[in-house]
Amino acid sequence: MNRFHFITLMASALIFPMTAMAQSTPAILYKNPQCGCCEGYAEYMRKNGFQVDVKAVHNLSEISQKAGIPSHLEGCHTMLIDGYVVDGHVPANIVRKLLRDRPDIAGITLPGMPAGSPGMGGEKSGPFTVYSVPKNGGKPFLYATE
Repeated sequence: MNRFHFITLMASALIFPMTAMAQSTPAILYKNPQCGCCEGYAEYMRKNGFQVDVKAVHNLSEISQKAGIPSHLEGCHTMLIDGYVVDGHVPANIVRKLLRDRPDIAGITLPGMPAGSPGMGGEKSGPFTVYSVPKNGGKPFLYATE
């Protein structure tokens, strides 16, 4: 086996598990019917290997709150994935970290609609701050920054 084939084989072995994990994990993304950036986020997640089914609803805030997201930390859409809630434009690598580490929390949220975040467009002006959402209404805390 020549060096090129060996490197290609090793790279595939490292990349395949992450892609396989994402592809085997379906998600439901709830959004307001008129929201276009939510469609952009769903497409971004699909390009990152996730299976995303989009549901347009008129009670998004209610869905977010039932999932445990405090109103002041709500994002633009709510995604349910493998027992967790992911609210807002959270980058795919942080979603993968959540699914890999399986912390004992309800989920994570990137509040608002930050420019430059996945699906939003525009220029990123600073780090994205993603909060964990504890189960049973505990106090949210920093989960990750990017």
